[in-house]
Formats: sequence, C-alpha cells, structure tokens
Amino acid sequence: MKLEQATLGAGCFWCTEAVFQNLKGVSKVVSGYMGGVTQNPTYTDICNGDSGHAEVIQIEYDQDEISFDEILLVFFKTHNPTTLNRQGNDIGSQYRSVIYYHNQEQKQMARDMIDTLTKEMVFDKPIVTEISPVSQFYEAEDYHQNYFNQHAEQPYCAFVIQPKLNKFIKEFKEKVQPGLL
Repeated sequence: MKLEQATLGAGCFWCTEAVFQNLKGVSKVVSGYMGGVTQNPTYTDICNGDSGHAEVIQIEYDQDEISFDEILLVFFKTHNPTTLNRQGNDIGSQYRSVIYYHNQEQKQMARDMIDTLTKEMVFDKPIVTEISPVSQFYEAEDYHQNYFNQHAEQPYCAFVIQPKLNKFIKEFKEKVQPGLL
C-alpha cells in the first residue's frame, strides 16, 4: 500500500467529498480550506469571501489502487472547470476550481490532464482550473465532515449533491466503492 495525498477544490466541498468518499482507492476525505491569507479561518470567514481560501477536500489514496491521473479525471468530470469562481448557484472565489499539488509530479500531471482535455475538446469553454502549490490546510468545522452521508434528506443534498453522485456512478461505474451501486 502506497498512500499519497491530493488536495482539490471543485466548488462546494460537500459535493466533492461525497464523490471522492465513494471512489475506490480513496481511504480518507477531509473537507477544509486552503489558499488564503487568514490564519485559522472559519466557515463564516470563507463565505464572506475575504479570506482568499477555497473550499477543498484533502484525500488520502492508495496509489496501488488508483493513480493521480484517475483522481484528476474524476475531479474534472464531476464539476465544471470552465466557470471562474462558480459552481452552479455557488458563487465566489471560495468555490473556484483548483488543484493544490503536493509535488512536482502532481503539478505536471495536472497540466498534462488540462492539455489533454483541451485538445480533446471535452469542454465547450476553456478550463480555468488553478494549479497551485499546496499550502496550509485548515480542516473545516466538524459539522462539514461527512456531510452528505449525515444529511442526505436535506434539499441541497437531494437536488445538488445526489445528481453529482449519480453522474459519478454513471461515468465511473468500475471505480465506485462497493455498496454505492
């Protein structure tokens, strides 16, 4: 088992967390904040848009089971990387599409993936995903962790997160953790 980390921002971390919790090879998903200037930011700081942080997930994955390229493909296919500071109705820099790389290999793989998706014209607009070095990760408050699994009946979960999960299941059926199908 070769454990690695990846840190990704794809809009609301509740949505991203729900997808990656169900990806084979991913052993841990933590919602949090990265990329801003405020020390120890709170959710309120993030929502005000003044801290500069993005909502992110930090995942731990087994590189023997899933590659960083496969993680990137799931990332790109389960959010809209062509909208700047926006995912659906969630608007603000905290919802930006971003890959925080942990090493130079991840940085290059992220650039290569964007180049490939662009050449293949997977999206009808240019990809605006930011690629930045990993910085201080601040774990989000407890009530944000494992959000979808604890609140699936709430309207946001039913109308925003569940469709993303359905898209993930349809697109990546062979990569879905047993029990979700």
